[in-house]
Amino acid sequence: MVGLTGCTASAETTPSGTPTPTATGTATTSPSGTPTTTPTTASPRPTITRPTIQVQLNPDRVTAGQTSTVWILANCPLPSGGPAHTGTATSRAFVSGATLNPVPAGSSSPAPTGAANGSPWVRGSAEVGGTVKRGSYTVNVKCDGTNDMGTATLRVVAGEALPTNVPTKAPRAGGGGTYAQDVSDESSIPLGPAGVLIALALAGGIAFAVKRRNRA
Repeated sequence: MVGLTGCTASAETTPSGTPTPTATGTATTSPSGTPTTTPTTASPRPTITRPTIQVQLNPDRVTAGQTSTVWILANCPLPSGGPAHTGTATSRAFVSGATLNPVPAGSSSPAPTGAANGSPWVRGSAEVGGTVKRGSYTVNVKCDGTNDMGTATLRVVAGEALPTNVPTKAPRAGGGGTYAQDVSDESSIPLGPAGVLIALALAGGIAFAVKRRNRA
């Protein structure tokens, strides 16, 4: 009996095997068993707005029907990294675009007026054709090295009419009488000294002739 019991106990004993490791953590798998990664949405970059540069015109008003020269002055910042400190000005009133170069130190007119926000000035000239009609025209300026921009307004106006009381003939020179008088002109200007003498001589001759006739 003892032997049978020991055999039975030995037969019911389950041998221990190798333990299986269990993965820890939470994983997301697709139906096919391949791990998937959820993409992260990047936030958009903020937009930087550059301030508008100052632009001045000299003159800012020209006469229609005449060819005029206009100076453009712009307050372009100094570029970094090597680009030239220049600008470009365009307008429908200009015959062609104008290149703006740095204003030399101590330069005479035309010179900018007013504050410059710490930035140097560039300038150039453009031609306004005589066929440009009256009106207001926008002048656009772009700083080539920094892409800063600004605008100004050019006005093309009608010419001033001549006054109606302007004399049409030159004044006559002095000397009395009818000196430099036009042949067709009728004038009531009194005779000068020579004319007076001639008139007296004529009057004396007439009086002498009348007196002589009376004696006869």
